[in-house]
Amino acid sequence: MRLAGFLIALPIGTLGGLIGLGGAEFRLPVLVGVFGYSARHAVAINLAISLITVIAALAIRLQTLPVHELEPLLLPIVALTCGAVSAAFAGTALVGRLPEKRLQQIIVAFLTAIGLALIAEGFLPGEPTGLLPAHDGLRLIAGIGFGLLIGLVSSMLGVAGGELIIPTLLFAYGADIRAAGTASLLISLPTVSVGLIRYARRGTFQQRHDLTDTIAPMGVGSAAGALIGGLLAGIVPTALLKIGLGIILIASALNMFRHQRAN
Repeated sequence: MRLAGFLIALPIGTLGGLIGLGGAEFRLPVLVGVFGYSARHAVAINLAISLITVIAALAIRLQTLPVHELEPLLLPIVALTCGAVSAAFAGTALVGRLPEKRLQQIIVAFLTAIGLALIAEGFLPGEPTGLLPAHDGLRLIAGIGFGLLIGLVSSMLGVAGGELIIPTLLFAYGADIRAAGTASLLISLPTVSVGLIRYARRGTFQQRHDLTDTIAPMGVGSAAGALIGGLLAGIVPTALLKIGLGIILIASALNMFRHQRAN
């Protein structure tokens, strides 16, 4: 199980480091379908692995990509982080209360729509200009609103939220795909941390074998993959990244749909 967890997490982590995702949507079906965890327990374990992946990917991306490219995104980073962290507090409490099936249906539809939009964007010339007007107040309020949704999804599904953060930065704020990937990790880090702390306080990680058999090997595999992906982030063409992200989002939606059907 430990070796399998490492080998499964390695390519997922590589994708996460390359694009700025935690890869949690791919891990969730594995944790439930392969390793036999309940859905609620898998969400918490997935969040722990996501944190390791985000830290590793962020460490390498901040060294390989120019930091000054993040300056135009400072306001949305702050706004999205504030909203996401606030919602993460509530999301963990809602896991056992809201119907998971309905939420998964909404997320599947959302990921599919965004994935198709990104694939189309990858074939269009030029960079996105951003749908929000150049008004700091409006951008701040919109960012907090987007962040609330992202934080809720992150804590309830055990994901880092990059699959929602990156399209938001691309289409709402007109961010560059590489800068959006790094900004996504910056936003995900405090969001995932808050959700993980909330789960830990509820006694979710009391079983030692969860750490030794699943979190540790998958975390190491994810971190190694994230480092590889981070090194490749400045090499792969922007259009290819957009198309790749779109395909990943649609694949994630299909995985979640199959997981839902199986249950």
